[in-house]
Parts: sequence; structure tokens; C-alpha cells
Amino acid sequence: MLVWNKLLSPWPYKKHTIKTGDTRSFSPRSPVKRPRRAVVLSEQQTPGTMLLKEKKELVANAIRGVPDFPKKGILFWDITTLCLDPGAFRCCIEAFTERYKDKKIDVIAGFEARGFIFGPPLALALNCAFVPLRKPGKLPGETIGASYDLEYGSDRIEMHTGHIKAGQRVLLIDDLVATGGTLGAGIKLMQQVGAHIVEAACVIELPELKGRKKVTDAGAELYVLIEKEGA
Repeated sequence: MLVWNKLLSPWPYKKHTIKTGDTRSFSPRSPVKRPRRAVVLSEQQTPGTMLLKEKKELVANAIRGVPDFPKKGILFWDITTLCLDPGAFRCCIEAFTERYKDKKIDVIAGFEARGFIFGPPLALALNCAFVPLRKPGKLPGETIGASYDLEYGSDRIEMHTGHIKAGQRVLLIDDLVATGGTLGAGIKLMQQVGAHIVEAACVIELPELKGRKKVTDAGAELYVLIEKEGA
């Protein structure tokens, strides 16, 4: 098991406790306070000493579901509450680090925008580069891109030309995989430049939307920390 080095960690190192019965709501617009399932760490238990299963449970419990957003009938999984919880966020990064620390990753490519939350700290932990994959018109230099289909129309992701080179070992990362279209475009983009895709990684998977098949059909394996309901 990876033991987090307190001297090298980019985050303040402190024990994190969630009190039982916590009913805080993190959205001023939420009409109902939804209690989070309590996970209490003992005095001997820190994120660096927890089992992977325990880390995944802490991550899952820190992510709230917002019904009817961005439109009625959709349950939106909001990772901003994960970012409010230093212990859970550290567990998330450590869980990914444990999986990839021996995979010789050269570059982590993160998708706009929430892939930018998880990619850079993981890149620091793995001592590798981070490259942002952005929407059109956001990058100042020469770019290369790949398009993907939406329910109505299409979209595109881009990266700076030359920032990922042929033969480099790349990890793709985002917060969530739903239909798999964005990840599929990222895979296509890595294939264009001749990079080797080690894996695509997400914090959350919505299995009902069958995005995993689209990712594997595009030519990459998918790893996720947790599964949530959603359609």
C-alpha cells in the first residue's frame, strides 16, 4: 500500500474526521438538507493507511447527487462536495496513485473542465507531465483536435501540438464517464499523435449509459473508482 509522504505531499497533512449526524448542505439553492453517510476515521487511521475499499467508500460518500440538473429528470453527481472534504479528496488521489505508480506514466491528459481538478495533483504524485484537453478556441498556440457526437450536433476537444509525443505513455482522466463520447474523442486524439494509452480513468461511472463500451471500442481500457445511478 502506498504510504503518503508527509514531507513531499503538496497538501496540508492533517487527520480528517466527519462527525456522525452531519446534515450540512453545500448548496444555498438546495431546498432540502440531505444528510451524508458518516465515515469516521479513528486516531490511527489516516488516508495513507486506509484500504482501497475504504478510500472508495469515503469518496462515494463525499459526492452529492443533485436531482433535476441541468434539466428535469437528470440526477447530477456533483464532485465539488468532494473537493470540500480534504480527507476524501486525498483518498481519491491516493487511490489513483496506487493504481498507476508502477505504470511508468509520461503524461496525464485531463478533460475540460473537471479533469483539471484531478489531473494535476495526480501528475504531481506520479512525477509526470499534465496536458489539458480543451474546447475549441481556448488554447493560444497551434492545436490538434478530435470531434465527437452529441445528442444534437457535435463538439471537439483540442490540445497544443507537440505537447504529447509519439510513444509516450498517456493516462486520460475525467471526473465522470456517462455515454463515453468525450473519452472516445480523447482516445482518438492520442491515437492521432501516436501515443500509447495506458488507460482512461474516471472517478464516477454511470453504467446505465454504457459509456464503458464506447471507450473499449475506441481502443482503451476504463478504470473507475465508484459507480453511481444515472441516466
